[in-house]
Amino acid sequence: MITIENLEKELKSGVLHSLYLLCGEELFLLETSLKKVKTLFGECIKGINYITIDDNNYNQIISDIETPAFGYEKKLIIARNTGILKKDGKRKNVEMQKLRENIAKYIEENIKEINKSVVLVFIEDDVDVKLDLYKTIDKLGITCKFDYQKPLQIEKRLKGICQGYKVQIDDATLRYFIECCGTNMQDLINEIRKLIEYAGEGGKIEKQDIDKLSIKKIESVIFDLTDNLGKKQVGKALQILQNLIYTKEPLQKILITLYNHFKKLYLTKLAINYKKDIAQSLNLKPNQIFLVNKYKTQASYFQENELQLILQRLRDLDYNYKIGNIDLQIGLESILCRYC
Repeated sequence: MITIENLEKELKSGVLHSLYLLCGEELFLLETSLKKVKTLFGECIKGINYITIDDNNYNQIISDIETPAFGYEKKLIIARNTGILKKDGKRKNVEMQKLRENIAKYIEENIKEINKSVVLVFIEDDVDVKLDLYKTIDKLGITCKFDYQKPLQIEKRLKGICQGYKVQIDDATLRYFIECCGTNMQDLINEIRKLIEYAGEGGKIEKQDIDKLSIKKIESVIFDLTDNLGKKQVGKALQILQNLIYTKEPLQKILITLYNHFKKLYLTKLAINYKKDIAQSLNLKPNQIFLVNKYKTQASYFQENELQLILQRLRDLDYNYKIGNIDLQIGLESILCRYC
């Protein structure tokens, strides 16, 4: 298995292998690498030298490999989410097991011919590394797992994009940008391109540019709201709530996000009190570890019993709103005022 960075370097230098397995959760980077594979392959005529396979026709893989790419030197076959590389459930799928064995054996015995005539790409969200088929692909081809990027990796990628357009951004501003816009690579690249256009060649992206132009994730806005709540700044907390409503965020979504945020603050408080790992207690992904310090800071604004009470008030508000006893916006404002 190779790293994402090494795969990207190979594709950038024009190296195209005949057998790939691309898997994982970071779909933007995975799809970007797949596009590079297709670009290096060249002209694709569907049904002739370009075949797509899914969970409806996965049993045709060997047949599609053997069928000539009429008029073309090679054929590109993309087998996406077929399930043949996933771990079986409690009930073994005998037919699937047999197919895996056949494909693994076929690839092993015919790899020289595959190298001459086919580029075969398996794409799965998850794989079972114990399968013989996986081991065969890993031995004879290229396997790459696209895990969510860690904050430092995200920063490096975004800084590279800025440098490519001759636009500066310092590390603190870059971290603030990620805190505001989340860790989804597609969203981040869309937003950084907007800021690059605004700064212009030779310019610099500043914090105020992010506040002015970027679409902040609601989770980031809730962090800002909670900061003001913890500092007892009622006016600012209410203004943030009003801004969310003005941007047409559904009130129910605001309530749910606010509840989940305070639940995480409560879990953070418990983790600190009982000396537990905060990231593990909050079930944070590797690309979210940078949030630990923010949760710790905000949890320090409240006592454990206060957080319990806020969670109960939010649950009560949800119930009373659903039975028509209170307007949701008024209820949210009332809770914010009570704890400011």
